[in-house]
Amino acid sequence: MAKTIITAALTGAVTPAGYDIPETPEQIAKCAYECWQAGASVVHLHMRDDNGAGVMDPVKFYETVKAIRAYKDCDVIVNCTSSGDNRVADDSPYGNAMRLLHHKHIPGIEMGTFDASSFNWGIPGGVFHNSPKFLCDAGNLYLEKDIKPEFEIFDFGALRAVGIYWKKGFVKAPLHFQFCLGVVGGMDATPYDLQLLINEMHKLQAEGKLPAECTWSAFGIGKGHLPVMFAALANEGHIRVGMEDNVVYGRNPDGSKIMATNLMLVQRAANAVKAFGNEVATPAEAREMLGLKPLDHEAVCAALDAVKVEDLEKAKQGVKDEFGGPYFECMKAPFLGTNGHIAMRTPDLAAAVEELKEKGFSFNMDTAAYTDEGKIKNVYLDGEFGGFAIHIMQK
Repeated sequence: MAKTIITAALTGAVTPAGYDIPETPEQIAKCAYECWQAGASVVHLHMRDDNGAGVMDPVKFYETVKAIRAYKDCDVIVNCTSSGDNRVADDSPYGNAMRLLHHKHIPGIEMGTFDASSFNWGIPGGVFHNSPKFLCDAGNLYLEKDIKPEFEIFDFGALRAVGIYWKKGFVKAPLHFQFCLGVVGGMDATPYDLQLLINEMHKLQAEGKLPAECTWSAFGIGKGHLPVMFAALANEGHIRVGMEDNVVYGRNPDGSKIMATNLMLVQRAANAVKAFGNEVATPAEAREMLGLKPLDHEAVCAALDAVKVEDLEKAKQGVKDEFGGPYFECMKAPFLGTNGHIAMRTPDLAAAVEELKEKGFSFNMDTAAYTDEGKIKNVYLDGEFGGFAIHIMQK
């Protein structure tokens, strides 16, 4: 009997707050565990910051992976995104480094996304940047860390591009594709479009432009999620579901929406797999099908325990800027201030903030950082002064 892999995409980067999506590391880990119990053999992870926006923060990825592995009976495959924060999506050296920082420093990540093309997100939207240099860097890092790329495919060109990276040795077979349908700027979420991609993949394989050893999965955004899921099963593919892709489960007789949860979507997917006469693949079976190593749970947990959060924070800082002595900071990406920023230290930052407020100054509290004890350690003043932003820090 055929085995079908179910991937659960739990959170995403843009699903709005207010839906039943997990956002904190603890919530994501708990949801991953519940979805694994329901039949998901892979969980696809995005992170959110404290305001609910998508973020490429290695600390949050670390806390989430560690929390998932704290469930001793859970052997779900961990698949982490390499995109999902508009603040680092500009194809700058800083942004591209941030997109891969968690894959570089966190053990236990088994798969990582590889978006093989750039495209426009629609109007007004923006550009989903995936430059050749970034993809070469990602491929080399994945090879070094033994992380399996999941090639997210939004159109025909991306399939051909993957073949080029494979031919040049930046990725190795077997390859695993995730056909992403219904994204603005990509192909539509219909069985017809899915069939086109499947046919193109087989054509490229026959021409030797893709290896024979390929697996694939598919999902549709929004109302296209069910037609694409059923079409994938009919074509002997694997499937992805989750709140990243779809927030509506169905409709009541009166036409009102039945809102989804990740668990509901995974349970329905598992039932659909069985209705097609297949069996839901366990994580162990999925690892074998995808060419992944068996999970050594004890070794992964030991490696995660050895990671220090302060080292991850230093890695983040090292990507952001470098200091030339105690007084000069070189930023690696544009930040606040037309001409840059001026920093100053004070022995009592909390008191300084209150004093400056009394004198009519205001602060950009979105930039504030705090110690583990909840004390403010740095913050920017609102606005600019002579074209410079002002950064005040605790001495």
